[in-house]
Amino acid sequence: MLTYSGGAADAKDPLLDLETLEADVANFKDLGINTVRIYTIDNSKNHDEGMKMLADAGIYLALDANTPDYSLNRETEKTCHRSYNDVYLQSVFATVDAFAEYTNTLLFFSGNEVINEPNNTNTAPYIKAVTRDMKQYIANRHSRVIPVGYSAADVASSIEEQALYFDCGTDDERADFFAFNDYSWCDSEDSLQTFKGAGWDKKVEMFKDFSKPIFLSEHGCIEDERRWGEVGALYSTQMSAVYSGGLAYEYTVEPNNFGIVDLKNGKVETNEDFDKLKAMYAKTKNPTGAAGAKTNGSASECPETSDDWEVEGGALPAMPEKAQKFMDEGAGEGPGLAGDGSHFAGEASKATATPGSGNPTRTPNGQAAGAAGGSGDESAAPVADIPLRFVAMLAASVVFGAAMIF
Repeated sequence: MLTYSGGAADAKDPLLDLETLEADVANFKDLGINTVRIYTIDNSKNHDEGMKMLADAGIYLALDANTPDYSLNRETEKTCHRSYNDVYLQSVFATVDAFAEYTNTLLFFSGNEVINEPNNTNTAPYIKAVTRDMKQYIANRHSRVIPVGYSAADVASSIEEQALYFDCGTDDERADFFAFNDYSWCDSEDSLQTFKGAGWDKKVEMFKDFSKPIFLSEHGCIEDERRWGEVGALYSTQMSAVYSGGLAYEYTVEPNNFGIVDLKNGKVETNEDFDKLKAMYAKTKNPTGAAGAKTNGSASECPETSDDWEVEGGALPAMPEKAQKFMDEGAGEGPGLAGDGSHFAGEASKATATPGSGNPTRTPNGQAAGAAGGSGDESAAPVADIPLRFVAMLAASVVFGAAMIF
């Protein structure tokens, strides 16, 4: 599966340019993928045509709920608290509304690499609060449960603590999955990296008892020569009982030079990395059955405070008071990509949440509680509503996606 668009400040919504999307979908089919991740969309626009185009190709969407201007501000703990406000949540919920009724919406990311340094782990309660709020909003307002989780940076000093933290506490607080961006597997011109040489044996050992799905939300080192050797490991029995695949990064070549297609004179051209990735997936066998994955498990213990983990206990901020009405009334129209931003708007949280306060007041029953931004009527993918453990098996030989096992 594939990451399809970057999260840069000038990011555009790739689902609205239908001519380009049509060409891209043809490349997705050539690669054999069934999921794309998109970092930024315009939640003020209708996406029926773009989502139907994906659905007709059998492709799911893994969607980030934030945009550069509507996101948590990690600069300091104070700015993070201020940015967790009702205006921000209105945008997040509007994104949910715009995509929840499309049956090929696979999952939502509540954040991406908010914690990117050892000294900003204190943002974790706010990320977790957003995850809780999104889960509650989806259950209260929409026809089905859609998994919500976090995409973490691979910060060595705290990656285990992050996973444990987002899985501890009451069920309403726990993320449905944990993912992280990993570029530690780097091949050379002369040889492929090895499972132990990349340190992936230790990462399997670290999470062998983790009770929720875990996967790589980005992978694809470009140091030396990019040969995608990690693909074989990701879907092998060495990893499939613990990890549920990964999203190769990324589709279009940007200044960071990670892409597998180039834009030349407005046309998309595949490059050598595309061909190598396609070949690697073609020769990688799918895991079978549940691939040895755990099918149940209890919540993790919240990690202890340390020099590398600045969070004490599991207390979370309460949802901002002015955002609570969205649970009953819906979020309304989203601000889109031209909005004024939310970092210092609205009103922030004023209290600490009571554990369990994020439980939904409604159980999804196949009918949305209110009108959503996207109709979803014409976007039913041929693999719609398949439990994620089976999506993992379908996605095992594809590029750029989140293969997950519940």
